[in-house]
Amino acid sequence: MGCREETLQAAVKMIHERIGKVVSLSAFYDTEPDGFQSEFRFLNAACGVETTFSPLSILDKTEAIEKELGRISKSSNRIYGDRTIDIDILLIEDLLIESERLTVPHPLMHERDFVLKPLAEIAPDVVHPVLGKSVGELARALRIT
Repeated sequence: MGCREETLQAAVKMIHERIGKVVSLSAFYDTEPDGFQSEFRFLNAACGVETTFSPLSILDKTEAIEKELGRISKSSNRIYGDRTIDIDILLIEDLLIESERLTVPHPLMHERDFVLKPLAEIAPDVVHPVLGKSVGELARALRIT
């Protein structure tokens, strides 16, 4: 919702300033909402970040950025709604994390073309640590590249 491109650019800038160096950034992709009905379209991108922060610290920082950019509530139990911004942590090297607050790799990333298309643009050779396939292979499996 809102000024999608400006909000996404602001999020990338804030990630760079608060979390770490943004070393790669995909194009912005205009997509239909997935998982719910909406009058709004989404703008999606992926970025690669070099950071020294812990995964939970990164999560805290991304949630603070979301709030600052106007996000009111998080989705839960796979019930989604319109929002100004949604920052997901997809991968952190080859780490496997499963906690109440954070699951890495993102548990649905391999099913979502709006995630894989921009991610394949910046990291096609990165291997999903659970599925054992590269992001490019996962994207091709959804026939999006």
